[in-house]
Amino acid sequence: MSLNVLVVSENPTYNGAILKPLCERLFVECGRTRANIEVLANPHTNGYEDAKKLFPRTVLDLYSHKHLVLFLPDSDGKERSPEFAGMEAGFEKGAVAIGKSIRLICCAAVPEVEAWLLAGHDDKWERDWQWGVIRADRSIKENYFYPFLQRHGQDESRFPDQGRKQLMVAALRNYAGIRQRCPELQALETRIRAHIANLP
Repeated sequence: MSLNVLVVSENPTYNGAILKPLCERLFVECGRTRANIEVLANPHTNGYEDAKKLFPRTVLDLYSHKHLVLFLPDSDGKERSPEFAGMEAGFEKGAVAIGKSIRLICCAAVPEVEAWLLAGHDDKWERDWQWGVIRADRSIKENYFYPFLQRHGQDESRFPDQGRKQLMVAALRNYAGIRQRCPELQALETRIRAHIANLP
């Protein structure tokens, strides 16, 4: 059975370009090489609160044919676990009410999704970059990611995502490094594996 997965991000053009190849690799690692990964683009989201308000009703109304939904926002330096637990429980309750077995798994990128891309490119970091400092910086986009994108990304006029997808695909050659530097991804992979193991 093909596994149909919906990924909800804070922005499908920028964050979604990073998350789609990453999630494709995640499911390969979890033994589902033919998982169908779709990044939610309709309705278009712009920021955490905008994406969060789609749960559970809008996602269930439009995408209840999916098997799994991943909500992958930025942490922005906040502990989102209690909020995520409530979202997941509410989503499950809504799914049961309409007779669907679709499930929601939430995972926040620390501190932002762009860190997951940078984690795989340690061979291209500036000499004074240190991962602990990068990961702790709540302005990671401005201080690290945008300079990196300017040096290694593509012309904005050619690619709406400014080269994010291409850079994420390249970063995934060092998937082990990304996984080691980003323990929240290890936790997400564990949860996905557990969910897949319980599928019929």
